[in-house]
Amino acid sequence: MSNALTKTDFIFPGQKSVYHGKVRDVYNINNDFLVMVVSDRISAFDVVLPKGIPYKGQVLNQIAEKFLDATSDIVPNWKIASPDPNVTVGHMCEPYKVEMVIRGYLTGHAWREYRDGKRSLCGVPMSEGMVENQKFEKPILTPTTKAEEGHDEDISREEIIAQGLVDKAEYEMLEDYTRKLFQRGTEIAAEMGLILVDTKYEFGKKDGQIYLIDEIHTPDSSRYFYAEGYEQRLAAGEKQKQLSKEFVRQWLIENGFQGKEGQSVPEMSEEFVASVSERYIELFENITGDKFQKSDTTKINERIEAAVNEFLKGKV
Repeated sequence: MSNALTKTDFIFPGQKSVYHGKVRDVYNINNDFLVMVVSDRISAFDVVLPKGIPYKGQVLNQIAEKFLDATSDIVPNWKIASPDPNVTVGHMCEPYKVEMVIRGYLTGHAWREYRDGKRSLCGVPMSEGMVENQKFEKPILTPTTKAEEGHDEDISREEIIAQGLVDKAEYEMLEDYTRKLFQRGTEIAAEMGLILVDTKYEFGKKDGQIYLIDEIHTPDSSRYFYAEGYEQRLAAGEKQKQLSKEFVRQWLIENGFQGKEGQSVPEMSEEFVASVSERYIELFENITGDKFQKSDTTKINERIEAAVNEFLKGKV
């Protein structure tokens, strides 16, 4: 079995601080660059599972890299380089305090709210008589606050502007960028026989310039359906065939775990870990249309450290 990258503890030249997230470890270099290391950790139900998934970090990093490059004509993004398959180095930006969520279809959180009788989400009206997974007439924007702890909260554009989280002119720019990015992502997905169902974008600011930051169009930040059979499944009231990490959640539920108090994570066998790894590679190939090239993981921490140090030479 290949090594999984589950923990990093690097000291890079010019390093000011490090933030360890559920999946990503972000190193601040001189308050100028960020070195984002995408680990092989996997989380579900807000819990990091005890075993890492080999190549998962590479999959997420390289999907995000591809889509950052494919959308850089719409909005500048934070990426400067990807010196290692698991690493992106980019501009350090001041993040906006909202995440821009855009939904093309009535599914997930939006469907649960709709099913419970709500006909508006984040101040955006939803038509009567819709069914789960039905396409909206046009994509709806349902932003959330970025919670320091716990869950993000739905918020309307009016509340964002009234609370001064983002000023009106800049918020309108974020909306415009979000719609254009989603349209581009939708077109690229269609070429792959996929439907980009919903996604989220994060933006930041540096030297007065708005940048797209973090990841984009990965299976961790986005939901995809297979286009083939979508209409038939919708008409029959069947579940859609998804391209996401939903299969991991389903396995946990089937084994009695939903992150609730008193529940423990089921044993993750080597076979299960290997199967999840293969699914992530399948996700990569389906989303990008590229053949996945497995990196050498025998000394993954040393490999990453050497690549980042080489990149930072002469820059700090």
